[in-house]
Amino acid sequence: MARTRYHANWILPITSPPIEGGWVDIEDGVIVALGQDSDLSDVTSMRDVRLGSYAILPGLVNAHTHLELSGLQGLVSQSESMPIWARDVMQNSVTQRTDNAKSMQHAIVEMRSTGTCLVGDITNTLDSLRVLDEGAIDAVVFHEMVGFDVSADEVSDLLARTVRLAGERIEHRVSIRLAAHAPYSVSQELFRGLLTALPGPRAVHLAESTEEIDFLKNGSGVWKEILQERGRWNSEWSAPGIGAVDYLNDLGWLESDTLVVHGVQLTGYEMKQLASAGVSLVTCPRSNMWTGAGEPPISEFYESGLRVAIGTDSLASVSDLNLFNELIEVRRLAPNVSARNILTSATLTGASALGRGETYGSIELQKRGALIGVALLGNTSNVEEYLLSGIESKQVVWLEDLDVG
Repeated sequence: MARTRYHANWILPITSPPIEGGWVDIEDGVIVALGQDSDLSDVTSMRDVRLGSYAILPGLVNAHTHLELSGLQGLVSQSESMPIWARDVMQNSVTQRTDNAKSMQHAIVEMRSTGTCLVGDITNTLDSLRVLDEGAIDAVVFHEMVGFDVSADEVSDLLARTVRLAGERIEHRVSIRLAAHAPYSVSQELFRGLLTALPGPRAVHLAESTEEIDFLKNGSGVWKEILQERGRWNSEWSAPGIGAVDYLNDLGWLESDTLVVHGVQLTGYEMKQLASAGVSLVTCPRSNMWTGAGEPPISEFYESGLRVAIGTDSLASVSDLNLFNELIEVRRLAPNVSARNILTSATLTGASALGRGETYGSIELQKRGALIGVALLGNTSNVEEYLLSGIESKQVVWLEDLDVG
């Protein structure tokens, strides 16, 4: 493919300040040069595309969603209690519906049309693999394990198929990794087995609800009731009497390739524990407020030094998978965090957390040219802040899709 130079009013490399009146060169799908109109260089076989009043930035990274729940869009009511919301989801499972693949396909199209190039998808069934293979978004698919009553002897057999499938997808654009659902739904033996069965990244929902914290402290409450209802309670288990982060640390999960998701109930000390270990945290604020988990302390996440990535969660708890809409909520909850830090969370931090930081997340030489242009409507004096104010699909173009003939 011939080398193409894309000009725009703004280029956002992410790793450096925005370039006003800039350009980026892409050849054979790879970024090969970057600069400003004032320092244009002559390159043979150059094709020029002048976007005008646009910002060019890396494709976004949705670091956490559940595509297999896409068929539940609009079917699960808002709740004041996260476990009650989860019970509603389990009672309305759509993973066996014949049209769920179509719902997932629509979700992938929506993500692509609103600028997402990479997703961290959580699946209990691996059903999303096929639709992701056929779609236009790269992915790390986390096969999520659930089993509060799983013993050490059962772990290897439980993980064998996933380990085999992951090995078959080395260097594939859609890779497979492992996830533990949560401390209240996964046995200690299964947690430890997940840690060693495959390399990272690995994911876990952590400190999402007050009921989770209470469960770890005293072993009772709604989560115990749900485990008993589903026949998964382990009568030999006793509450560790510690917080969620200490629990994860005791299991060996505080590693730099771990993603903890939500963290709504984290204390300041726990945030610093995670930051010190190099753990990445994925925040999904719109979902947290819908499910009853509460408002995540996003400003405190950043202040603690945590590596913050951003996800939408599933269509069972948000109205859309447009990550730009998630950024509106992040900005509302973290008014003192710089726009550049938030955009970094939605691009490079998310890509790095998913193990794809060498390929995605910033406009740097030799990275993939998976770049988007966002139309700037009206006068835009602060382009970074503008991108947090709400971007619709009609404003987004993929550079690789432009007609440059």
